[in-house]
Amino acid sequence: MAFLEIDGRSVAYRDVGSQTAPLVILAHPLGMTQAVWDDTVAVLTGRYRVITWDLPGHGASAPRVGEIRAEQLAAEALTLADQAGAQRFRFVGTSIGGVIGQQLLIQAPERLGRVVLTNTGAVIGTPDNWHARARRVREEGVAALVDEIVPRWFSQASRNASPALEAGWKTVLARTDDESYARLCELLATTDYRDKLLSVSIGVHLLGGSEDLSTPPETLQGLEAELADSELEILDGVAHVPSVDCPDIINQRLVNWLADG
Repeated sequence: MAFLEIDGRSVAYRDVGSQTAPLVILAHPLGMTQAVWDDTVAVLTGRYRVITWDLPGHGASAPRVGEIRAEQLAAEALTLADQAGAQRFRFVGTSIGGVIGQQLLIQAPERLGRVVLTNTGAVIGTPDNWHARARRVREEGVAALVDEIVPRWFSQASRNASPALEAGWKTVLARTDDESYARLCELLATTDYRDKLLSVSIGVHLLGGSEDLSTPPETLQGLEAELADSELEILDGVAHVPSVDCPDIINQRLVNWLADG
């Protein structure tokens, strides 16, 4: 892991693979860390240079003071690409990572090659629910919510196959900075890309899961309708974080979808 100062704060990231290979940047979901991409990084590094990073107050990244905006998170991805010396890059994002991807499609389309967004939406959930969660995190701490949040990330089959999976990610979530998590909930409360992506000409692959309660298939279908050139696949029996739930499947999709030609 390496660290880069962005806007006066330390950001933790990994830069893996040949420096001459095409760059892929991966963005993780809310409450998790760049570790969700471990299996994916192992598969992609034979073909690409891969950068992952921890969002504000997550993993080893320092919190961001004040309001957190999608523009700022997209700027972090662009700064990491600049650090790598890459004018253009491929992008993959899950959940709030997919929100970052949508912002990049608007903010810096000239920097993007192929784009894959999973388990996300032009709108995710409702403002009332996100504001309520932010209030609870500030009052009780994110550690008090792990039993409610983490089971939604993975399918029942994954949790049955590895009972330690849920416990491990509960530990990760509990270590997340409370205020950063609350601020990101507030960002999601205001996220609405409807009617803002219609002019995007970049092809986007969309992926969801049939068991995803946070961004169910209809949420992905709504995003598909906003994008002029997109293809949606819903994986049966998969929940909110396919890079952990079904790494072999998503990694094969990424190998195909990120390739030239």
